[in-house]
Amino acid sequence: MQGSKIRLITATAIMTALLVTVHFVTAQFSPFVTGSAVNLILIITVMVYGFWPGFAVAAISPVIAKFLSIGPMWEIIPCIMLGNVVLITLWRLVGSARIVNRLVSYICALVAASVCKFAVLYYSVVVLVIPLLGLAEGVASKMSVLFSVQQLITASIGGALAVIILPTLKKSMER
Repeated sequence: MQGSKIRLITATAIMTALLVTVHFVTAQFSPFVTGSAVNLILIITVMVYGFWPGFAVAAISPVIAKFLSIGPMWEIIPCIMLGNVVLITLWRLVGSARIVNRLVSYICALVAASVCKFAVLYYSVVVLVIPLLGLAEGVASKMSVLFSVQQLITASIGGALAVIILPTLKKSMER
């Protein structure tokens, strides 16, 4: 029992370190690259190590981005945490179900999680938080773009990469 807890803590720390590295390395690229890579790490974490490691990495991701000066305003971070938790929860629930086979489950998880993360972020950031903050029109417009369709695209790309990577990764970890 103690050994499995240590393994989960270690895996969570490793995936968090990988997340920090990805945030740092991809910061100079498009938000599509960073967002897709971060979503991939979140999905891999939850599908390989379980819900709680996935939850920890999903919750800390926007905080890490903020400390690396690539994240949004502090007021938006809880919304991103919620979007990330929705993503990993649906991946864990739907992706672990045997709908027809593993591939079909992963594809269903990709669609459900991407759409729901997009909806959560759009509603919480664009509809609720941005109007409450009273941002200048240009800033509000830029933030609205970042937290609308772009989130659907990056969650879908990260999910598609996970669909490709997970079967091989799970097989290698079973050995």
